Amino acid sequence: MALQSMTGFARATGVHPGSTFAWELKSVNGKGLEVRLRLPAGLERIEQPAKQAFQKRFSRGQFYAALNLSRQGAEAAPIVNQALLGNVAALAKRLEEEFGLAPARADGLLALRGVLEFADPLATEEEAAAFDTAIMAALDEALTGLEKARLEEGAALGLLLLGHVGEIEALTLKAEADPSREPQTIRAKLAEQVRLAMDAMPTLDEGRLNMEAAFLATKADIREEIDRLKTHVAAARSLLGNGGPIGRKLDFLSQEFIRESNTLCSKSNAVAVTAIGLELKAVVDRFREQVQNLE
Repeated sequence: MALQSMTGFARATGVHPGSTFAWELKSVNGKGLEVRLRLPAGLERIEQPAKQAFQKRFSRGQFYAALNLSRQGAEAAPIVNQALLGNVAALAKRLEEEFGLAPARADGLLALRGVLEFADPLATEEEAAAFDTAIMAALDEALTGLEKARLEEGAALGLLLLGHVGEIEALTLKAEADPSREPQTIRAKLAEQVRLAMDAMPTLDEGRLNMEAAFLATKADIREEIDRLKTHVAAARSLLGNGGPIGRKLDFLSQEFIRESNTLCSKSNAVAVTAIGLELKAVVDRFREQVQNLE
């Protein structure tokens, strides 16, 4: 499966006897899947089928869809719910008197859900069904365009992320091969530290000092961190190679990369390894930032 970005834009138009219309779709990053529709009055009936069309194609992202409609000939007739309008107007007047709120405006009252509706100018159920079919066909075309845009950006993101993974691997191998990790270097450094401590405080027990030094050397070893980083690199490459909606899994891996690079820095006993760890953290930050854009 291919990778998808969560950002994209698409537009599709359609024509039906007496009407022209256009869908405009936009998607941005999101933790889950959320669809927000802006439909002309009188077309609320297609809200659920439209949302289901998004859910069949995508698994993550915030989607904004607007349907612009222009009718020729018969227009939708406005219908005012007089009882509801009277109730909300009375409530607005009471709030104005009791709390000093600004007077309600007619356009504000008419904008309330249920106060103003529009009768469908389509004469029969068959005409309305045919019109809805045309509207949904245009939405399907727009969704195809949006999916294509997300796939194109997803492919570019995949290459970028693979580059970051390669950098992480190279830095991991560089830390592994650093001379400061060679046994003779470690022994020489520990021996020097013990000698300096004995010179400063001759009464210290040399055997105890050697034991403490060996303990600290074991604690400072970064073998486990390097092994885990290698494992995470392999997992990231596998996920990117398989594709599909892997954004959440890669985000988890990025957190693991952060944890290991932080530990590597804290356990480092050499300036060179610390510098590698800091560079590693910077690369991981860039990796995680880009991962947020993947579905």
